[in-house]
Parts: sequence; structure tokens; C-alpha cells
Amino acid sequence: MATWANLGLQDSSSPLMEQLNFFHDHTLLILIMITVMIAYIMFMLFFNKFTNRYLLHGQTIEIIWTILPAIILMFIAFPSLRLLYLMDEINSPLITLKAIGHQWYWSYEYSNFLNLEFDSYMIPTNELDINGFRLLDVDNRIVLPVNNQIRILVTATDVIHSWTVPSLGVKIDATPGRLNQTNFLMNQPGLFFGQCSEICGANHSFMPIVIESIPMNYFIKWISSQMN
Repeated sequence: MATWANLGLQDSSSPLMEQLNFFHDHTLLILIMITVMIAYIMFMLFFNKFTNRYLLHGQTIEIIWTILPAIILMFIAFPSLRLLYLMDEINSPLITLKAIGHQWYWSYEYSNFLNLEFDSYMIPTNELDINGFRLLDVDNRIVLPVNNQIRILVTATDVIHSWTVPSLGVKIDATPGRLNQTNFLMNQPGLFFGQCSEICGANHSFMPIVIESIPMNYFIKWISSQMN
């Protein structure tokens, strides 16, 4: 947690984001191995005194340096394709949330409940509580239950926005006239922060996203209080 906190990023809080982190480390290890091997070969070429003026071809080495990169690419491609399909797979979501992007705030609708919708604006710095998060906290947080599949439908009313929560591995465009969807599952309670990741105008940096993940019994109480 300390490393990611220093970089300004939260730890992964969904199974999908954990898989994305594993894939990142897997790919980075392959790149490091390739870099070290190429550096070693270049070092040996620069500092040895062996020459062969009569070398015209090397079929064996040409076959190796053609087949080996193809095998390495397969080790990257197969996990990547698996993750792409998992990100698009939506299995029996418990709750459907609709997010609508405006210049410059978000509106949310809980499709499973009647008349449960609200706007979410960033809290100005001069109105923040002492424990608030500057440029990240909002007046109305999204409240969702932990350990449940959530489907989110995303659209916009004016320009293209992007609904992004890095710790959940979610980034989806909000396009006017189009309804995009994705899903996520939060495996721990807490606050998860995101922002619009599309350059949508002058106040692009001031339309944050806050998800509050709580146990199911508290979520039911929250829903009851909102419906009354």
C-alpha cells in the first residue's frame, strides 16, 4: 500500500484489477529479460576481438531470432486476450447503476429502484471538512454493496467523458447518444476514487468519482433511508 500511496494510486480492490496488476508484472518481467539479453549480446559484440570476414549467412540463428520473438509474443497475447474477455463478461449483476456525464459533474440512477437518482458534484476546497480529500471528494457518493457483481451503464449529455476508477480496473467512455456498459466487483469495503479521464472542457479536472463500498446490511439500510 505504501508504494502505491506514494504514487497517488490506490491498491487494487477488485479481482479484475488484481489480474491486470499480475499481467503488468508478467509483461514487465518478459521485457526485462529481453533487455538484459540484448544488453549482454551488445556488450559481448563491442568488447571481443573475434571477426569472421567470410561469414555470409547464418540460417540457424535467423530461424531462432524469427521463432523466439513469436513464442514470446504468445506468452503476452494469451493472458491479454483472456483479460479482455473477462472485462467484457457480465454475469448476473445484482445492481445496475447508470452514470451520466455532464459538463462538469456526474448524475447517477439506481435502475433497480424507483426514483433513486442524484447529482454528484466535487466539494470546493473552501467547503471541505478537515478529513476531506481535496479535488477528490463529492457531495453525493455512490454507495454500493461489497462482494457483489455491479453493472454500470455509462452515457453523456454533452461531450465525451470517461468514467474511471483505477483501483477497480474500470475505465469506460461516456459518449452522447450511446450507452456503454461494464462491470466490477469490490472485494473489500472502503472508499474508491476516480476522475473523468477524457479531456472534456475547462473543468475536466473537477468532476471526480467516489464509490463507497459497504456491507449488504448497511446498503439495505441506506436504500431504505433514500426511498423514504
